[in-house]
Amino acid sequence: MSNQKIQELRKKIDEIDDKLIDLLNERAKIVIEVGNVKKTEKIDFHSPSREREILERIASRNAGPFPQDTLKAVYHEILSSSLSLERPLKVAYLGPRATFTHQAGMQQFGLAAQYVPTESIRDIFREVERGRADFGVVPIENSTEGVVNYTLDMFIDSDLKIYAEIMLEVSQNLMNKSGRIEDIKKVYTHPQVPGQCRLWLEKNLSGIPIMDAPSTARAAEMASQDSSIGAIASEMASMLYGLQIVARRIEDNQNNFTRFLVIAPKSPGKTGRDKTSIMFSIKDRVGALYDMLSPFAANGINLNRLDARPSGRKVWDYVFFLDMEGHFEDQKVAASIEQLRVNCMFLKVLGSYPKCEDRP
Repeated sequence: MSNQKIQELRKKIDEIDDKLIDLLNERAKIVIEVGNVKKTEKIDFHSPSREREILERIASRNAGPFPQDTLKAVYHEILSSSLSLERPLKVAYLGPRATFTHQAGMQQFGLAAQYVPTESIRDIFREVERGRADFGVVPIENSTEGVVNYTLDMFIDSDLKIYAEIMLEVSQNLMNKSGRIEDIKKVYTHPQVPGQCRLWLEKNLSGIPIMDAPSTARAAEMASQDSSIGAIASEMASMLYGLQIVARRIEDNQNNFTRFLVIAPKSPGKTGRDKTSIMFSIKDRVGALYDMLSPFAANGINLNRLDARPSGRKVWDYVFFLDMEGHFEDQKVAASIEQLRVNCMFLKVLGSYPKCEDRP
């Protein structure tokens, strides 16, 4: 292909880019108008069902050759930027930057949101409860290590609701300042991480102490200040804190996902593909749990997860956490919950929210 032909094609690309910019700004002006109407009529400015509708529509319109996943990613950022034009969006997460919680937040809300780092999961709840953040992102379970009990415990006393769920593929990497494993005298990481990398650590770092850090990114930050420290964290953290990766993808299960929850003062409306989470406590008696689950079977409600935690208030007193398909406004879901409530000492609906379509 001649140089002249390349220049002609590039000119066409430039012309298309100019049109795209004009159209994006035209779209942005309409978004601002929508935001003004929402403010006047006191309508929730963030609508997960509308976002899903847009993404599904543009996906159905795409005939290629532009890749479908890339198109969705592009539109995800367009939606994120558009939302910021309606109103700046603040999202609290477990800091510092480059934690998996931070990455999950960016996956959900895009780059245009304002991210507020916190020191603990408790602080994430507090930021949202006090109105200093619109949403919070908290880890709830890992495909290898199971549930994050501290997050479950926070829901017992909090009035916040679940707004959305996020599935994030998690890849753990060992890193330090030099990139040499022999320089590592101790390793820092989040308490959930060693269980995800147990076999690799036993084989390659036997005898090296594994220490707790508030987050994987904080561990990376510590390693950047001490050449004897290794950190297990994300690749993003290694780049942010100027570290060399000693070993990549050291998790025992290569299909390693963490589920995160978005918390907010209230749950969103129905989308047609929703999940509902509840928590409840029952009196300890023979057949009690069977009786509690029977209403869901009778109403044809599919249960996704059931976990139990000591309540902390009384010996052998447990609180159960249950995920089910459907929205609490659905007749059968509401009926099942009310039938369950009759025999409960305590029951709380944690929220109904869009079901994540990216489950492994």
